[in-house]
Amino acid sequence: MKYNKKYSFVGCKKGNVEKINIVGLPFDGTETFRKGTAKGPDYIRKYSDSIETFSYFQKKDITELPVSDTGNLIFKNKSPENIINEIQKETQFYIDNKKIPLFIGGEHLVTFPVVKAYANFYKKLNVLYFDAHADFRDNYNGNKLSHAAVARRIFEMISEKNLFMFGIRSFEKNEYDYMKLKNIFFDTEFKNFETVINKIKNFPVYVTIDMDVFDPSCMQGVGNPEAGGIDFNFFMNKIITGLDKLNNILAIDVVEYAPPYDPSGASGIFTAKIIRELLFVLNKNVQKR
Repeated sequence: MKYNKKYSFVGCKKGNVEKINIVGLPFDGTETFRKGTAKGPDYIRKYSDSIETFSYFQKKDITELPVSDTGNLIFKNKSPENIINEIQKETQFYIDNKKIPLFIGGEHLVTFPVVKAYANFYKKLNVLYFDAHADFRDNYNGNKLSHAAVARRIFEMISEKNLFMFGIRSFEKNEYDYMKLKNIFFDTEFKNFETVINKIKNFPVYVTIDMDVFDPSCMQGVGNPEAGGIDFNFFMNKIITGLDKLNNILAIDVVEYAPPYDPSGASGIFTAKIIRELLFVLNKNVQKR
C-alpha cells in the first residue's frame, strides 16, 4: 500500500518500524450531515505539535514508546466498496506482522473493514464501541455501507454477545426497536462499564472511539454533534482506567473529527491529547504479552 507521509504525530518515528503504528484513514464518502472528516488525520497530526509528548496523567513520554507514524493510506478510488477492500487488506498487514495499529479517521465506516479483518482472524473478537449515535440502521438512503450503519454491519459479523456500545444517546426509532429486539448491549451512562471490562479482559478486543461521544462543549469539531456526552476527565478516570485492565487490545481507532467545524483548533488539540493517552494504553498492552 502507498502512504502519504507528509505529517507525523508528535514524538513518533516515521514509517512502520515500531510495534505500535499510527495509521491515517482519510475517508468521508458517506457522511450524512457535514463532511470534512477526511481532513482529520492530517489536522490531528498538525495540532499534536501543540501538546507535550509527556503525559502528566500517566507519567510517561511518547518518545519512550515503540510508536511510529505510517502516514495516511492513499486510496486508489473513493467508492465505499473500494475503501473497505483496501483498508481490510492493509489491516491484514498489521495482523500478519503482529503490529498494533492506532487508526485515525476519517468517518466511522472505516471501522468496518478493520473489524472485518480482525474478526476473520480472531473468532472471539470483542468490540468496545464509544459513540453518541447508535449507527445501527440497516441502510441510509439505500446504502448499507454508511457510517450510519457501521455498528449494524459489525453486529452481523460478531453477534450481540461481543459488541458493547457506550455513550449512545441518539437513535432513529427503527434502529432502537431493532437493537432492543436483538438484545444489543448499549450503556449511555457507563453504569456497567467495569462489569464489561472484567468480562472481556482476557479476550481479544478492538476499541473504536467516535469523537462525538464527547460533549460538544469540549468537542465541537465533529460532523454530527450531539448534546450531552462525556468530558476529558471522565475519559481519563473511567475509560483509560478500564482499558488499562484489558490484556489483549488488538487495535484502536479514533474517528469522526471534522476540522472544518473546528475554527479555533481546540477540538483538534483535544483529539490529539486523547490519542496521546491511548498510545500509553497500547504500550502497556504490549508489555503484558
